[in-house]
Amino acid sequence: MIKYGSDTITELKLTSLVPVRIEVRSDQWVDIELRFDLAAGSAEIPSDLIDLTALVITNLEGMIVQVVPQDEGIDCEYQFTFKEKEQLSKFIQTHAMQDRIAQLVSGQEV
Repeated sequence: MIKYGSDTITELKLTSLVPVRIEVRSDQWVDIELRFDLAAGSAEIPSDLIDLTALVITNLEGMIVQVVPQDEGIDCEYQFTFKEKEQLSKFIQTHAMQDRIAQLVSGQEV
């Protein structure tokens, strides 16, 4: 995690990623809110965050366009590191998640 205005970087190792919300927005984006646990050996979540989640925004084809950390469901003053984004992207790119996105976009129950 990188706090805006700080030169300190911590690296979270994510595990047990679970989508808690997946919805189409503005007929062009898919918002996917993810909860996760930390793997053994991971840095701790910054103490000034209360409820950290990840918001992954894809296009309707499931291509990731943005990955944003959120605290209590709103934008926060942190950003994910490249390696943290890589972990989140890998999860979104799994066949299971890509299938869920496709089903949602086509109007099927997810």
